[in-house]
Parts: sequence; structure tokens; C-alpha cells
Amino acid sequence: MKNGRNKINEMITQKMIERINATGTLPWRKPWVSRDTRPQNLVSRKPYRGVNAFMLHMMGYAQPYFLTIKQANQLGGKIRKGEKSMPVVFWKFVEPDKASEDPDKQKGYAMLRYYHVFNVAQCEGIPERKIPKLVLPDREVCPIEEAERLIADMPNKPVIEYNRSYAAYNPLTDTVRVPPQEMFMSDASFFSTCFHELTHSVGHRSRLARKAVMDPVKFGSHEYSREELVAEMGAAFLCGHCGILPEVEDNSAAYLNSWLERLKADPSMLVSAGQQAQKAYDYIVAEKHEPVAA
Repeated sequence: MKNGRNKINEMITQKMIERINATGTLPWRKPWVSRDTRPQNLVSRKPYRGVNAFMLHMMGYAQPYFLTIKQANQLGGKIRKGEKSMPVVFWKFVEPDKASEDPDKQKGYAMLRYYHVFNVAQCEGIPERKIPKLVLPDREVCPIEEAERLIADMPNKPVIEYNRSYAAYNPLTDTVRVPPQEMFMSDASFFSTCFHELTHSVGHRSRLARKAVMDPVKFGSHEYSREELVAEMGAAFLCGHCGILPEVEDNSAAYLNSWLERLKADPSMLVSAGQQAQKAYDYIVAEKHEPVAA
């Protein structure tokens, strides 16, 4: 069971590494422009979650709709010859088997699984009426106002202080500290920073009790890196929700390489961080979902 999970983690991480090397960008630094343009399944119209959202968005297609070979065939179409798919991971929950001699099976367990999807642009023969027309967000609606409302309405939110020279979250006092908005180069950078720290705060024991937040972690350690990835992904989810496109402040070769080294060192980091970031997003936005990662 663990070997299968390790193989899937390695496969997903390798796909991500290939994309980062090919584009020279980190996918969590380029969020979608609105909740309606999140990668989603064409048939169910459910958005893909966790690391899947970043993997599919990073493919660079204008249409956010994806589907399996079977779904394409059912719609009367097919995948174009030579097109490459992207794996999508999900957790399959196995009910407890009290008659089993295996302790894990007696308790029930979750298995990491995957399937392959293609973008509608990689298909042919699907009737146009089956593909929803993509409506880009109306920029008359101010993303900054949406971000302000999201922070104000966050359930059980921490204390937020906007009077510091640095940005940080202190789990001991459950306090988010951010410099004043006027100190940032843009409103987008300000809210991206707020969302990063608020994602950290969701790990507090009074919320989702994330181990890396509850237990002290050393700066630069593996657990620290994992928690930073959770916060970066969480901020990207929230920016995309509000329609904010933050400026990429650090996309240097050294910065990219540092993340590549961390991902290579621990292939499980990517899927795990994506899952935790999704949970943080759900908490802040107060969205309820079925218990599946895809």
C-alpha cells in the first residue's frame, strides 16, 4: 500500500518538476483569474482540488475543462492522436473489514489513486453545445473588495495586526502580523501576503491543528519547507478565488532550484501540501466539499 502511494507521489512530483523546468515558473505563483476559471471536470463541472488544480492549470490551456478518455467518448468525441494526458490524484476510502487479520484493514484506510485527464482542446468531435462558453470575470467587480470581504468574514479568524515591518504568523498568540498596506508595491502583493499568513494560521490547534504549526519547527528544516509550500499554495487558491493576480516577486533561478531540490528530496511533499492548502482554503472560504481530493 505504501509502495503504491510512493510511486504515485513520485510520478506527480516528476510531472511538476518537468513543468517547472520547462516554464521556469512555479505553478502556485500563477493562480487562475477567478473561481469560474479553476480547472474543472467538463462533465461534473466540479473543480479539481489540491495539487491537481495546479498541475492542470500549469498545462496552459485557455479552457479550464478536462475529461477522461471515457468521458470524451461518451460525449461523441475522442482524444487527438499523440496528445499527452495529466494524472489526477484522489483518495479512495476503504471501509473497515472487521474479519480481516490486517490491523490496517480492520480500522479502514485511504489509498492514494490516480487517473488520466485531457483538456477539451486536446479532443475532437465533441459537440460545441457540450462545452460551456468560458465567461471571463467582469473586472468591474473589484477583486480587492472581494479580498477584504474574505478576510473580514473568515470564521474564527486570528488577531490581525497591520502595524509591523515584517509579515509573520505567531501560533503562540494566534496573531497574524503584516506591514501596513501602503508599504507594499501593490494591493495584490499586500493581499497575497495576508493570505499566506492566514493559511499558516489555519493550522492553529483551534482550527485544523496542523502539526507543523502546533509544534515548533526549525527555520530551513524539512517541516518548515513543507509548511511554507502549504502557505504558498493556500495563498494562490485564495488569490484565484478573489481574482487577484499577484506580481511574482521572486522567480530567480536560485529560488526555483531551491524548490526543485526540496521536491526531489521528498516526493510526498507536493501532494501532501496541496491537500493541506486545499483544506485551509475551504476553512477560510467556508466551503463544504465531498471527501475526495479530485
